[in-house]
Amino acid sequence: MSGNLPKKGLGGKPGKRTPAKAKAKKTRKAAPRKAARSKRLRQAKAAIFYHPGPLIQDESALEEALARLIALDPEIVGKLIEIGGPPPLRRQEPGFAGLARIIVAQQVSTASANAIFKRCETLLAPLGAQSLLEADDDKLRACGLSSPKMRALRALAQAVAQDGLDLTGLGALAAEEAHQALVAVKGIGPWTADIFLLFCLGHPDAFPAGDLALQEAAKLALGLKQRPDARRLESIAERWRPLRGIAARLLWAYYRAARQRVGMALEGAAA
Repeated sequence: MSGNLPKKGLGGKPGKRTPAKAKAKKTRKAAPRKAARSKRLRQAKAAIFYHPGPLIQDESALEEALARLIALDPEIVGKLIEIGGPPPLRRQEPGFAGLARIIVAQQVSTASANAIFKRCETLLAPLGAQSLLEADDDKLRACGLSSPKMRALRALAQAVAQDGLDLTGLGALAAEEAHQALVAVKGIGPWTADIFLLFCLGHPDAFPAGDLALQEAAKLALGLKQRPDARRLESIAERWRPLRGIAARLLWAYYRAARQRVGMALEGAAA
């Protein structure tokens, strides 16, 4: 019997597709379009916007911004100051060393971060993109760096030394552009980029909503039943625009005082 028989549809009639199969085919065609649309919607929701404003470069600028934030939200900000005190400036230099310090500080204690970074400054002196690229694995391990941090620092060093990333020049860009330039470097995520914007560039509205200490501080200060995730914390922080960066400083200070422990590894490392 020939193998080239027409496919049977409903009732044994050749060549006719069943409704179920037709529907399945239609669904398969629609699925990629629906997935693409969902992806575009997610990207639109994830779009980052920083309100422009004067950079927080010294204590007087911080004091002026804090006064404006108190006027904006006297109840919550007043509570944060009452418990945590006024926020520290914590400015760092905006070049390679400043961003390297932030990368080193990810997910480790303050004491560990400071010790590791001090060894980096000693063993890689002068600490910069070129000295990092020239260091072998053994030297970087001797600094106390983990493999992921070694990879991130090397990617950053290559971006600076070979690909033309001007970290100091990022301050002249819109904050959104600076953020995009940073996260384009493999190993640098949104948290690291926002911390750089906040403490190295002094942006007044940078807010690393993914920071666990900020989330926990918001839970405590606002009396929430659960710790807010990054998306909810971003929604909460809308009340503090265009000074979310000042609010972040206050929340970290509040968290330290409320829990009597350091809220993030960068605390003791800031200038």
